[in-house]
Amino acid sequence: MKKHTGESIRIFKNPILESFTHVHPIVPLVLWVPIISFLLYRGHSVYNLSLTEFVSLFFGGMILWTFMEYILHRYVFHWDAKSRAGKYFVFLFHGLHHDDPQDPTRLVMPPVPALLISSAIFALFTLIFPANYVEVIMAYFMVGYLCYDYIHYATHHFAMTSKVGKYLRKYHLQHHYSGERSKYGVSSPLWDYIFKTTTGPKDTHH
Repeated sequence: MKKHTGESIRIFKNPILESFTHVHPIVPLVLWVPIISFLLYRGHSVYNLSLTEFVSLFFGGMILWTFMEYILHRYVFHWDAKSRAGKYFVFLFHGLHHDDPQDPTRLVMPPVPALLISSAIFALFTLIFPANYVEVIMAYFMVGYLCYDYIHYATHHFAMTSKVGKYLRKYHLQHHYSGERSKYGVSSPLWDYIFKTTTGPKDTHH
């Protein structure tokens, strides 16, 4: 496996813009845990949700995240763009990671785009789910996102000696190094099995 040399691929000439593309892995935890806690608190204090509802919404939110993770990774991050702008978008969001998968400062989403994307997702959820459930679903969805972020970070930087950890690490590294359009699940291979993308054709853009 190619090791990170200590030099990151530069994206912007402007040093301020460039600094925003580098994120310490603790940042998502610091950003999202207070928001998650607030939304769960509202589920209890404002909407008086029962324990059964909390548990059901937990599983629903986590499964919803794994689905979103799969869809984004397969169709957005690996979009076969034709235009220059499209190719640049794919490079910024994901191609950069494939070019230097071991860069520890570019394995989690920067706060500004994370907040913008999550706001759009929350707005979508308000159109789909009942008002008394939407905030708790969003909270657990973000728990799923945090699980993804830290599993992804661990697959690139830790040995992951547990049986599940070894499986997830091998599965994700095969996504990087097999040269196939496959294995888009990071926190779970569930949707790869459902959509039959555990293996795939050779990716000429990989």
